[in-house]
Amino acid sequence: MSSTSNIKSRLFGPPTSTRCTRSHQIGALALISITFFATRLLDQSFSSSTSPFHGDELESNLIRFSEVDSSIRWPHRGYGSYIFLKIYVYDENEIDGLKQLLYGRDGKISPDSCLKGQWGTQVKIHKLLLKSRFRTHKQAEADLFFIPSYVKCVRMMGGLNDKEINQTYVKVLSQMPYFRLSGGRDHIFVFPSGAGAHLFKSWASYINRSIILTPEGDRTDKRDTSAFNTWKDIIIPGNVDDGMTTNGIKLVEPLPLSKRKYLANYLGRAQGKLGRLQLIDLAKQFPDKLESPELKFSGPEKLGKADYFLHLRNAKFCLAPRGESSWTLRFYESFFVECVPVLLSDHAELPFQNVVDYSQISIKWPSSRIDKHIEEMIARGRKLRCLWVYAPDLEPCSAFSGILWELQRKTRRFQQSTETFWLHNGSIVNRDLMEFYKWKPPMPLP
Repeated sequence: MSSTSNIKSRLFGPPTSTRCTRSHQIGALALISITFFATRLLDQSFSSSTSPFHGDELESNLIRFSEVDSSIRWPHRGYGSYIFLKIYVYDENEIDGLKQLLYGRDGKISPDSCLKGQWGTQVKIHKLLLKSRFRTHKQAEADLFFIPSYVKCVRMMGGLNDKEINQTYVKVLSQMPYFRLSGGRDHIFVFPSGAGAHLFKSWASYINRSIILTPEGDRTDKRDTSAFNTWKDIIIPGNVDDGMTTNGIKLVEPLPLSKRKYLANYLGRAQGKLGRLQLIDLAKQFPDKLESPELKFSGPEKLGKADYFLHLRNAKFCLAPRGESSWTLRFYESFFVECVPVLLSDHAELPFQNVVDYSQISIKWPSSRIDKHIEEMIARGRKLRCLWVYAPDLEPCSAFSGILWELQRKTRRFQQSTETFWLHNGSIVNRDLMEFYKWKPPMPLP
């Protein structure tokens, strides 16, 4: 007991008069353990024998920036020398039912109303693809097919219920010959919330082979099975508020390290989660080191958009514990206030892990040696945060460009499904030996 108290005192300074309970001790020990393992990991990452920032062979597999103009260079290995994708985007008017997935049963939900929060990636990726130089208007030459849907937003705003969503997706897919041709392997869906593809209740029957773009790689919304598959699916960045990601004047600018009040902070709702409750409890014990108010959905304690980022920028480390699911938007937000993110989630998946070395931009370091190494991590994070911004593909560094590179790795020369067959003359037929160009909707689905 006394040993634990001494450790906490060295970490946080003299405690306040708040009574120390068993849950406080558990929370403190958890934070100490995280610090210990994170410190060891960072120490290893800075050694010349293991760091990808030392040695040309390993560095060639990582994202690099030009010394001249800071433009991004994607590694060739596994990606190719340039993006040569052709993506077909289904038009809302060509498929009966697609408008309902975009605007609800009555067509009253606007795309602008769906741009906020995590629903926004469904809208942003769709709009970016419509304007992309990699878009094709010819289905026959497409490498991949994008099915637009704002279904998370539509559901939350009452535009469709769960049963209607399921029925509408099946109706839409049954009108797509090319979906049937490949068994859905070359079709792309975006599911941006913790519910993931489970919003489409029959996803396992119909789109289990399709490419899913999602920020969530763990099981979703307390479900026993995950719709995410590392072989085919792609983790995308969370949707950070546009006021922080756009070029020019930001909603909030970062603070110099010397002017930041707190060592660390956690700004989020407790949601009854033990890890979050422990952080809120620890902040009450050590108010000079850790800021962690219990935020509310509404009322006087709810932080406005600017106020939230003003608080977030006031610490050197931004703690990002898991919530209902393993991923957390705070991880991405921290880069735009230049706060080192500390990810407290065992199962979180991060975007572009093939080419981004997260140990170089998101690790804790002992407080006695903190400022120099925080500056180094912030400098690296400052270069990489462009990968969390949903900008057009003309920008060499953006979430959209990163997604395109990852999509390129998903293309396959052999696109037929178990339901389609090729003949010696090169034609494709179904089980009834009907040639592909003669297929008429509705298509039988699995």
